[in-house]
Amino acid sequence: MTETHVATPCLLLLEDSVIDAELISEQIDRLEPRPRLVIATGKQAFLEALAQDKYDLVLSDFSLPDFDGMAALDIVVEHAPETPFIFVSGVLGEDAAIDAFRRGATDYVLKQRLNRLPSAVERALSEAHERHRRRRAEHQREILVRELSHRVKNNMAVMLSLIRRTAKTAKTVQDFEHSLSARVTALADGHALLFENNWNETALHAVLDRASASFGGLQGRICVENAPNVRISPRIALSLAMVFHELIANAARYGSLSTPNGRVDVCWRMEPRQDDAPLVQFSWIESGGPAITAPGQGGLGSKLIRSMIEYELEGRASMEFARSGLRCLLSFPLTEGLTSS
Repeated sequence: MTETHVATPCLLLLEDSVIDAELISEQIDRLEPRPRLVIATGKQAFLEALAQDKYDLVLSDFSLPDFDGMAALDIVVEHAPETPFIFVSGVLGEDAAIDAFRRGATDYVLKQRLNRLPSAVERALSEAHERHRRRRAEHQREILVRELSHRVKNNMAVMLSLIRRTAKTAKTVQDFEHSLSARVTALADGHALLFENNWNETALHAVLDRASASFGGLQGRICVENAPNVRISPRIALSLAMVFHELIANAARYGSLSTPNGRVDVCWRMEPRQDDAPLVQFSWIESGGPAITAPGQGGLGSKLIRSMIEYELEGRASMEFARSGLRCLLSFPLTEGLTSS
C-alpha cells in the first residue's frame, strides 16, 4: 500500500516573550504532521525570516517593544497575501479584532486559551489549502478552455481547407461527398485516438494502426518492421493521421493495396541531431501492385501529404512514382513528444 506524503507546514511566530513562545510551541507540537516553527523576537528578525523562506501560516503577538502585530499583518498581506495570519495575544479588544479582520487577519487566539490554538491553526491551514486547490483548478480550467478554443479553430481551418481542395478536384458530387467524408472521418479517428490517450503523447504505431483499421481488410498487408517505439504529440499525431489516410487511400485505389497480392513495407527510425530536435525518418514502400504513374495537377492526395509534412510539421516529403509502386519518404522534427527504443 502506497503511503500519501503530507508536506510539513512551516510556521513563523512573531513573539518577544521566551515563556509565551515556549507555550505556543508546545501547542503547535500537538499538530500532525508536526509543523516546523520559526520564531522571530523582533522586527528585524521577522523581516529577515520572511525574506529567507516561505511560510504556510504566520502567528503574531499584538504588541511588541519595537514592533506591533498590525504592522506585521500589513507586511504579510502586502508580500504574501495568501498566507493565513493569526494573532496570539493576551489582550485583543473588540475594536482591534474587527480592525485586524478588516485588514486581512484570519483568526485570533487569546494567550489565556492557548488550547484553542491547534484547532485554529488546522482550520486556517485547511482553508488556505482549499483556496489554493480551487485557484489551481480554475487556472487549469482556463488553460484547457484556451487549448480547446485553439484546437477548434485549427480544426475548422483544416476542415475548410479540405472542403475547398476536395471540391476543386472532385469530378462529380458523389466523388466530392465520398472523398470529403473519408477525410473528415480520418480527422475524427485521429481525434478519437488522442481522446483515448487524454490528449497526451501517443505512439506513432497506434496512429498508423488506427488509419489502417478504417479501411478494413488490410491486416498483414501494411508491414512494419524494426521500427522503434516513438511517442508523438497531439499536434504531430493529427497531421500524421491525415497523411496516413491519404497514403492508404491512394494505395487502396490505385497502388499496391488495390490488388490481392500487393503490400506496403513501412519503417521509421530516429536520427539524432546536435542541439536540435531529432528527426523521424519514415518510409512507405509499395510493391506487388499495378504499374503507376505520377498524378497530374489534380493529385490532391500528394498535395495534402506535402502540406501536412512541410508546412504543419516543418519537414520534407519525397514521393517517387516508380513502376513497381510508390516510394514515399518523409522526415520531420520531433519537436514535441517522447521517444524510446
